[in-house]
Amino acid sequence: MTAFNNLPSILLNYRIWVGLLAILICAGTWTVDLLDLVYNCPYCRAQRSVIGLLGLLLLAPNLRHWLVRYLSAVFAVFGLGVATTQHFGGYARMNKGEFEWGEMWFINPWLLSGAAIFIITGLVLLIWTERSGG
Repeated sequence: MTAFNNLPSILLNYRIWVGLLAILICAGTWTVDLLDLVYNCPYCRAQRSVIGLLGLLLLAPNLRHWLVRYLSAVFAVFGLGVATTQHFGGYARMNKGEFEWGEMWFINPWLLSGAAIFIITGLVLLIWTERSGG
């Protein structure tokens, strides 16, 4: 339980790896999109781009710099706005009785937009977490 309570500190110690993982998620999802293995979804494209941009910001030498925090806030607000719009669309389809998981449920837009909400929020909170020593 102690590791869970100290998760932000642990992730900040490995922030380069977390940033690289976010960039890898972005690059991997853009690759399957550009290879036409998935539907060309503008919502998904915006979300994956924001994840990659936040990953790049995690690589910055000083996360407390005003520009890093400003850009991370702008990217996160945009990405979360897009993700919540897409996610709510899934709820609207559920309410109408039109929602379907599909054969490949693991690439369902409702599920992936929910994951993007968690990833984007986690990345921006990590960037905004106070670090000792400036």
